Amino acid sequence: MKLQLALDELKLPEALALAERVREHVDIIEIGTPFVIDMGMQAVRAFREAFPEKELLSDEKIMDGGWLESTLAFEAGANYVTALGVTDILTIEACLKAAKAHQRQLMVDMICVEDIPTRIRELEAVGVDLIAVHIGADQQAAGRRPIDDLRLMKQHVQHAKVAVAGGINSQTIAQYVALEPDIIIVGSAITHASDPVEEARLIKAAMLRTEVV
Repeated sequence: MKLQLALDELKLPEALALAERVREHVDIIEIGTPFVIDMGMQAVRAFREAFPEKELLSDEKIMDGGWLESTLAFEAGANYVTALGVTDILTIEACLKAAKAHQRQLMVDMICVEDIPTRIRELEAVGVDLIAVHIGADQQAAGRRPIDDLRLMKQHVQHAKVAVAGGINSQTIAQYVALEPDIIIVGSAITHASDPVEEARLIKAAMLRTEVV
């Protein structure tokens, strides 16, 4: 089980500094969508240079141009790129083609997918590596929780690995690790914490305790 740190709002120098502080506790560093919009692949390259031992994810949320946009991330040093589950299956296949060509992986973000079981079957049929539960900030504000979609996804996934994101923190982490996702994605709970290092440590410790058991 891996902990993915989502970096969305910080500028590059601050993001690099924060990632350095929590380096020992995180496995994947995510260049979040706002970060990608602001800095592009420059951010991916900077993190690849600064954190050669870490996996990187470029959260592009691809909807079109699957081959080109995936290739940009992989050539910049990303291990993963994201596409949206609501996009056309041809775009998903193009992203997968680029991932295989670079020996990297595609994560499909299921935000706003209405029929999750059907889409899981379609994605697994074309060989998607990772499928991610994602409840966005606006949906969280309306009371929707990622734990509910995670339970549903775990019932239907047969082959792909599963990631989950959406307001997870050290107070709620136990209920997520109990469902055994492959990747837990945490953003603001760490980046906005009064003590980011301690918050990251607590989250990772909860994940490790579950693995030991």
